[in-house]
Amino acid sequence: MRPTSHWKTSFGARAFRGFQDCFFRDRPMDAARVAVVGAGLMGLSTAVCVSRLAPRCSVTIISDKFTPDTTSDVAAGMLIPHAYPDTPIHKQKQWFRETFDHLLSVASSAEAGDAGVHLVSGWQIFKSLPTEEVPFWADVVLGFRKMTEEELKKFPQHVFGQAFTTLKCEGPAYLPWLAKRVKGSGGQILTRRVEDLWELHPSFDIVVNCTGLGSRQLAGDSKIFPVRGQVLKVQAPWVKHFIRDGSGLTYIYPGISHVTLGGTRQKGDWNLSPDAEISRDIFSRCCALEPSLRGACDIREKVGLRPSRPGVRLQKELLARDGQMLPVVHHYGHGAGGFSVHWGTALEAARLVSECVHALRTHTPKSKL
Repeated sequence: MRPTSHWKTSFGARAFRGFQDCFFRDRPMDAARVAVVGAGLMGLSTAVCVSRLAPRCSVTIISDKFTPDTTSDVAAGMLIPHAYPDTPIHKQKQWFRETFDHLLSVASSAEAGDAGVHLVSGWQIFKSLPTEEVPFWADVVLGFRKMTEEELKKFPQHVFGQAFTTLKCEGPAYLPWLAKRVKGSGGQILTRRVEDLWELHPSFDIVVNCTGLGSRQLAGDSKIFPVRGQVLKVQAPWVKHFIRDGSGLTYIYPGISHVTLGGTRQKGDWNLSPDAEISRDIFSRCCALEPSLRGACDIREKVGLRPSRPGVRLQKELLARDGQMLPVVHHYGHGAGGFSVHWGTALEAARLVSECVHALRTHTPKSKL
């Protein structure tokens, strides 16, 4: 179910302006109006971070899709970093550490159940020695070590492995939890399809673009493309440890209510319909790693399109049209690694928003800010 706090109707331009007039009537005159476009993992986490970090801002999330209908709801939510070729390793590690620390604090709190965040231990296994036996993130996860020979006997086709404890974040629980935090800090959530970022001007002073694949149209970004992922969600409560093939193509991730089996990595494929043959292949590969899964039941197929590009886009852009200016912060393109770095990149996006707010107040003192 969608959170009941969401606005249920789609707003036309006239009705939308009326909503804004009503909403901002009692707003402090110096509060910057920030619109976050997109209500997946990036949009919601960015809205929370902007509410916390950016000075005197009102935040409104605008989207036509909410949980459970986002890509983030399909993702397994395991914190095992994905490599971004165009992003320096030290930056990727910073994002991962900030995200891990944030979620570890949630997992250790009374909010853990509502947020769907928990620790999970397991193995990453390889059929040949990996280029890096100790990845850059090894000192961020808990208890990272090389697997023993005794442990590797469980996987006779594999010659090397790593054991560690990481975090798993259940999207269908975590996204509503984030939305609750947005509303708790005074933010608004509005259901509306945005066709052009200029639609939001002049109702908003700053726009944060968290639309993922939608940025092909909204931002004219030809670098972003879909990577189709198909998974199975099954009931197998006896499976307690995660197992991930080093290639990242085959994985078994136990969660709170089900086990996620994967997966696929189909570049440029926009098809959201499950493929029965692929499902059989996923199940066969996962059973080869964990034969007890042959007793799994209530098998459900899920498909998501990962918004992928060579590097996460985290940058400011000043749009100009007919003498008008619209500051935009772009925050998208995380591909398969979104959950692993989302809080770190959201913090950075919030810092960019703060810079935009400062620039508006410094250079346009007579504006309505």
